[in-house]
Amino acid sequence: MTDLPRLDDHALAARLLDEVAAMSPDTAGVSRPAFSALETRVLDHLSAAARGLGLAVDTDAGGNRVFRLPGDSTPGARHILIGSHVDSVPQGGNFDGLAGVVAGLLVLARLRRSSQRPPLPVRVIAMRGEESAWFGPCYIASKLLTGAITADELGSTHRGDGRPLSAHIAECGIAGAAPGRALADLSNVATYLELHIEQGPLLVEKGIPAATVTGIRGNFRHRAARCLGEAGHSGAVPRAYRHDPVMGFAELMHRLDETWDQTLQRGGDLVLTCGILGTDPDRHAIARIPGELTFSLDIRSQSADTLVAMKELLHRDISEIEAARGLRFDLGPEIPAAPAMMDPDVVMGLESAMARAGQDPFLMPSGGGHDAAVFAQAGIPAGMVFVRNRNGSHNPDEAMEVADLIAGTDILSHYVTDPAR
Repeated sequence: MTDLPRLDDHALAARLLDEVAAMSPDTAGVSRPAFSALETRVLDHLSAAARGLGLAVDTDAGGNRVFRLPGDSTPGARHILIGSHVDSVPQGGNFDGLAGVVAGLLVLARLRRSSQRPPLPVRVIAMRGEESAWFGPCYIASKLLTGAITADELGSTHRGDGRPLSAHIAECGIAGAAPGRALADLSNVATYLELHIEQGPLLVEKGIPAATVTGIRGNFRHRAARCLGEAGHSGAVPRAYRHDPVMGFAELMHRLDETWDQTLQRGGDLVLTCGILGTDPDRHAIARIPGELTFSLDIRSQSADTLVAMKELLHRDISEIEAARGLRFDLGPEIPAAPAMMDPDVVMGLESAMARAGQDPFLMPSGGGHDAAVFAQAGIPAGMVFVRNRNGSHNPDEAMEVADLIAGTDILSHYVTDPAR
């Protein structure tokens, strides 16, 4: 594909992004809850836009929308699948997930305008709930499609109404969701591709509009952990008699931070975050030793061995702190996700596509999780493209330039039209 009209692409992308943002405003940023009526309305809107571009639209068994060229009507044909999600975190940014769906639509729109047929048919999937913020589990739509969903995940409850995920899925008209049951036959997917905004600062710092992703960090997370101690008066209880959960938690984080630093010095890959932390707002006071502290823990690495080692270290550190300080930790349920390396041949193909698009190939890992990990773990060759984005993700200040989205779309377009596919 030698002629990639940019003006039409830029205007179309900007319009779609703005229209979906206008459908999902919150007091800050946007909120598009997973498996909600609003999410369905967004899918309906994108479907109408796709039809306006002369594309065909299907709804799969998972309630996702699949876009394709009108001549691509053979159900079992091997094809390249480009996808991402349309839900967002509460009061998040507009581009996480949605940018990838828009990029896929741009690829199809280009093919439609040029009347060019790629070596393999190209289909684009706009998926439902990927974000973990609403129910706890992440990648729900892709897990439903591949059969990776578990009973615990289907029974997880919504952060707002307390009802189970299974009920929300059924209300969206999705039937047959069950543990281990794949809602789709994906054996005909030759490659899964996903474009996503970068969620860190690397591309901004390096002045690069887009990159090819090598792999996705796995993780284990505890959403509602607790450290339990003994409440007391701040002036009346000497240090030797205190069972202070704040101090126990602080020691745990200090130990984990030291291990993090040592791991990086050895050349390993590790990130560690506590994003939720607090004492009971109805009982805490400046002069009170709290009896309980709640916190979250998110530990990620591209290495499965590192994750296993960190899990063992976490429990060992907790046991030692409990014994020394007279405390008790309750980590609550663990939410795991295995690391997923992108397919080497797909990575090489995306590098080549970057070069043909006039971009210097650049490789980087993904710190955040994505649906691409689920497809990769299901045995489908997967690849990802990151596009530059300021201010991180999962916040109202996401700042992706449409020009950078077009640069990422160019990579996808060159990949799917490569005769080597």
